[in-house]
Amino acid sequence: MFKSHDLKILGVATVLGALISTAGVAGAETKIKIDGSSTMYPITDAGAKTFQTDQNGAVKVTVGVSGTGGGFTKFCRGEIDIVNASRPIHRKETKACDKAGVEYIELPMAFDALTVVVNPKNDWSKSMTVAELKKMWEPAAQGKITKWSQVNPAWPDETFKLYSAGPESGTFDYFTQAIVGKAKSSRDDITKSEDHNILIRGVASDKNALGFIGFGSYAENKEKVRVVAIDNEINGAVIPSVETVEDGTYQPLSRPIFIYVNAKAAETPEVKEFIAFYMKNASSLVKGAQYFPLPLRAYAANMEFIKTKRLGTVFDGFVPGGLTIDDLLRREARLYDN
Repeated sequence: MFKSHDLKILGVATVLGALISTAGVAGAETKIKIDGSSTMYPITDAGAKTFQTDQNGAVKVTVGVSGTGGGFTKFCRGEIDIVNASRPIHRKETKACDKAGVEYIELPMAFDALTVVVNPKNDWSKSMTVAELKKMWEPAAQGKITKWSQVNPAWPDETFKLYSAGPESGTFDYFTQAIVGKAKSSRDDITKSEDHNILIRGVASDKNALGFIGFGSYAENKEKVRVVAIDNEINGAVIPSVETVEDGTYQPLSRPIFIYVNAKAAETPEVKEFIAFYMKNASSLVKGAQYFPLPLRAYAANMEFIKTKRLGTVFDGFVPGGLTIDDLLRREARLYDN
């Protein structure tokens, strides 16, 4: 039989246990997990940091960088809530998501202009045709096309060095699709990295280097590398800019970039609040990262897609050549209307 002082001790212990348990629940963090594209990273990361400040730290948003391919792998396993993507979801990724029961909502966030850059001392290739770039990058060029003069007789008889986004990157997929004609189709004797800074340093340190990066990375490093105008033999030689991306003349290297939201996660209060905050501030976040924002109506449409749980993608695994911002919005509207 318990004595009175034993009951008092037991009562105190019970109260303390309840307090500890309550403190543990109150102190538990609500997390939103995001991973994927290094191109989308600066936009989403800036949004996540501002959102956390706005929420006074009540919600923790983690933003990783594993490349678009790596991000989709995690996303389709249900390991993350949102994936940053610099290309549309591929068919094999769609199948992986379907198999795992992961439904998703595709939200276009901005346009990027893949930017071909060379060393500032390069005074010969101020513009390049798509055919010249293909001649340098295609798999058949490996071990055969190694000098500038082999690409264009007017260029020096010196060996070039190529720098590329990593194989898990949507940037790599898009560039090879647009230039070579098939995603991931590229020579292997090149320097590849998911880190844009490594690519910038490589091109900046070698007179004969050439690489491609997102426009935001170029804009931050204009003093280190020089942009190359792209001639698609339709519009002439065109440099990436707000005007040439918006009017659709910078082709075929203009592309939409996205986030994909797990549909189940989108029903939680914290993800709903984050997406609403992200869309409200999207234009300024995109400009801050030096990419090209979509019209405000696009972000309003994204909120409708979340509200109505509009599932799926408007693409068949890749972005068709020549896609403009208006083309993108028409595609998204058609899926929404259906």
